Amino acid sequence: MAPLMEHRMKAVIVMFDSLNRHMLPPYGCEWVHAPNFQRLAKRAVTFDRSYICSMPCMPARRDFHTGRPNFLHRAWGPIEPFDDSMPQMLKRNGIHTHLATDHQHYWEDGGATYHQRYSTFDFIRGQEGDKWHGLVGGASTDGYQGRNAGGRNTDEITWQDRVNRKYMPHEEDLPQPRTFKAGLKFIHDNHAADNWLLQLETFDPHEPFQSDRKYKDRYPEHYADYTGPVEDWPPYTKVTEPPERVEHMRYENASLITACDKHLGDVLDAFDTYNLWEDTMLVAWTDHGFLLGEHECWAKIWMPFYQEIANTPFFIWDPRTGQADQRRGALVQPSIDLPVTLLNYFGVEPTADMLGHDLSPAIASDTPVREAAIFGLFGAHVNVTDGRYVYMRGSVPSNEPLFEYTLMPTRMKAPFTPEEMHRLQGLAEPFTFTKGCKTMKIGGGAWRTFTDNLLYDIEADPTQQTPLADPAIEARMIDHMTRLMKACDAPAEQYERLALLS
Repeated sequence: MAPLMEHRMKAVIVMFDSLNRHMLPPYGCEWVHAPNFQRLAKRAVTFDRSYICSMPCMPARRDFHTGRPNFLHRAWGPIEPFDDSMPQMLKRNGIHTHLATDHQHYWEDGGATYHQRYSTFDFIRGQEGDKWHGLVGGASTDGYQGRNAGGRNTDEITWQDRVNRKYMPHEEDLPQPRTFKAGLKFIHDNHAADNWLLQLETFDPHEPFQSDRKYKDRYPEHYADYTGPVEDWPPYTKVTEPPERVEHMRYENASLITACDKHLGDVLDAFDTYNLWEDTMLVAWTDHGFLLGEHECWAKIWMPFYQEIANTPFFIWDPRTGQADQRRGALVQPSIDLPVTLLNYFGVEPTADMLGHDLSPAIASDTPVREAAIFGLFGAHVNVTDGRYVYMRGSVPSNEPLFEYTLMPTRMKAPFTPEEMHRLQGLAEPFTFTKGCKTMKIGGGAWRTFTDNLLYDIEADPTQQTPLADPAIEARMIDHMTRLMKACDAPAEQYERLALLS
């Protein structure tokens, strides 16, 4: 079905990775230099109750393609043969979809089926430990401490990152500027055309926090006096560093956010230059946040998903409503709501398997689109929020039974090992969303077992310092959780490992 003729629309999706809302001026941060995020907030609707769904990087992107939670059925992996892909659906309906990205997980085994869903795509090399430049014998550290600074857990990724940096001596050589340059070229070449979507996606400010010196110079109060080691890659562990080194890591993150802000400003300039505000949706969002010492933790995944990780920045300009400089309190999940919203925006019907919600009512008038939202990581806590409370449900001590359901047995960087495939239980009966396909049922291992149940009142305790003990509220949150799990057709053993009644 071709899109309706009156839908002569365009959309630009600016996606960051690991962008913290508590580091942005529109969300109350007073020390990070990010004027273009504030500029965007003046031109768009800013959501205050935006939450993650599946964690981390590629599970969130599978959500973004399929409009449904990924984390209850499998961990990190490719698009499945039975998945509905929003960019591909648009492409099939006459909307040109283009991906410009430096997100290096797209060209690993566990992400390799995503980019082909777009009409065209542009890859920029060099982020993190991207296996890019070959330098036999490695590279000098040149004073750079690398991942897990101080010599801890130096590994192949860190070594490759050191190599790559030798080939990026100037700001224009870095992946993020090259990614935005590619995206802006697409806008320049196509601004007068209709019916296209650009996904302009940068890996930044994901660690390592590599940025040009001019962005660090925005923070002379820190860098003028700091004499410690150059550290821009925090470990995934508890904070053990002294306060001055923790502060330094935060400033490294802030400097990279300032670089992100500069390039966001370039997109806003393009909207002004080509008057795209009249007919082009603009979205800025992220897959999740990142802990920078809060809760005495670094990074993500291995700890409970506190607000710093789960409650994300989210901005939308919708030319159909013209709502600008407005706040919204509706509870939303961009990773599953955006695909439904974008399909409807271009006049393409979402599929019945998509569980996200069209955000148009929330954008226009803050009309609620859901009562509650579930989020989590495969095999870890299953979390639910109603916008006021967050409930984290842990597993039984064994965290079993636990199975992954897939026709694409692939981890982040490699296929399942023969040992993992030996845990194959056979073919599972089709789920409601697998188009009648049976899937492999493989015994799954979890990143970490979480056995504690935690309930927080985000309104009274926004930094989640003191868990609540309120059986009535917990029971209500469990009702939300089980209802949403049933809507996802969660495997029966998920209820068993969480000690829930299905």
